[in-house]
Amino acid sequence: MATQIFLNLPVKDVAAAQRFYTALGYSINAQFTGEQSACVVISEHITAMLLTEPHFKDFTTNEIADATKTTEVIIALSAESRAAVDELADKALAAGGSEPKAPQDHGFMYGRSFSDLDGHHWEVMWMDTTQA
Repeated sequence: MATQIFLNLPVKDVAAAQRFYTALGYSINAQFTGEQSACVVISEHITAMLLTEPHFKDFTTNEIADATKTTEVIIALSAESRAAVDELADKALAAGGSEPKAPQDHGFMYGRSFSDLDGHHWEVMWMDTTQA
């Protein structure tokens, strides 16, 4: 079996977070979704579990980072083209996300950033590996 990634992200409002991610085109796995969590399917090998802050606290003894004030992680996703980078970032902004930094264009590599409703920082990037 291929390695899979399961992101666990604390959110203030599961329903609002679920609407945000479905607006990006991702699906929800109803089998693992309820009042305290939503399972967002990003790809065959990447899933994000959106957990209410009290439920997230069940999995850690550490304080929960406020992603609107500190960066706990930057989640990077690849895209198939420059246009696909723009499409996803534009969907995130239209769904209520914000843009924490300007697009980065290095010719052979292009990327944009967005923060979700809870401040989690996402990067979307395309790279022409033949030119790297």
